[in-house]
Parts: sequence; structure tokens; C-alpha cells
Amino acid sequence: MTTTLCLREITPANFDAAIGLRVRPDQEHLVAPVVKSLAEEYVYPGIAWPRLIFDGNRPVGFLMAFFDIDGRGDDTGTDIRSGLWRLNIADGEQSRGYGRFAVESVAAEIRSRGGTRLTTTWHPGPGGPEGFYLGLGFRLTGETSGGQTLGELDLR
Repeated sequence: MTTTLCLREITPANFDAAIGLRVRPDQEHLVAPVVKSLAEEYVYPGIAWPRLIFDGNRPVGFLMAFFDIDGRGDDTGTDIRSGLWRLNIADGEQSRGYGRFAVESVAAEIRSRGGTRLTTTWHPGPGGPEGFYLGLGFRLTGETSGGQTLGELDLR
């Protein structure tokens, strides 16, 4: 069976499917629900980039990327970052390549916008996604954001 993975914008037709996506109960403390992400997209228009992850016609996850955010600053006073803000893979759909597809899709979008690195954050500790991100090639930056670990993937 061949699967067709794709990202789709959130529309009135798929809104209920988007907000109905739930991660495993033991992961709910690690990632905000989709409805919060969509509220943040409303508050940060032009920065937040929410998408549903589909396998064929079946929604299996949600991602929200961000583009061109001013970071803490470097020697020149600017540090523009783009990356993965949220990743929610539905309960029962994990370990099937959907998370990898999501990260690769965000990386491709960042490259298409001229970016050379992808950043993301995650909750540290047991049960968290650190192994997933490190397995995809992210490196720890030594920074934190809101108590979360900051990782970076070089896209060059």
C-alpha cells in the first residue's frame, strides 16, 4: 500500500478534524493542543504557518512552523530564526514516519525562503521527544526558551 503524505492549510472544511487531533494522553503535557496553535496563528499572522498532515485523505498530525522571528541577537544585533513551533502526531499514528515528514516539509519550506537552519524546542526529560529530534540530526544549542531545550538543524 502506497501512502501519499501531504500538508494542507487549515480551512473551514478541515477545521474540526484539526482541533480534534489529540496526542497520546501521556504526551499532553509536552505539546499544546491544536486549538491553541490556531489561536496563536491568529495573533501572529504572517509568522505562524499551521498545516495539517494528511496520509491520503486521513489527517494524522498537525504542525505549525514560524518564519523570520528575531532571536536573542548575535554580534550584529540580529538573529533571524525559522523553525518548527509545534508538532502534534495523533494518538495511534506515531512511529509511522509522519513526524519525520513534518520536519522535512518545514525544512523544505525554510530552504525555499532562503533559510539555512531550522530551530525547534522541546520539553526535556523522560518521555519527551529529544531522541526523535537528535535522531533527525538536530544539535543542542545550549540555549533554552520558556524552559524548553532549543535544538537546531543545519539545512545547508
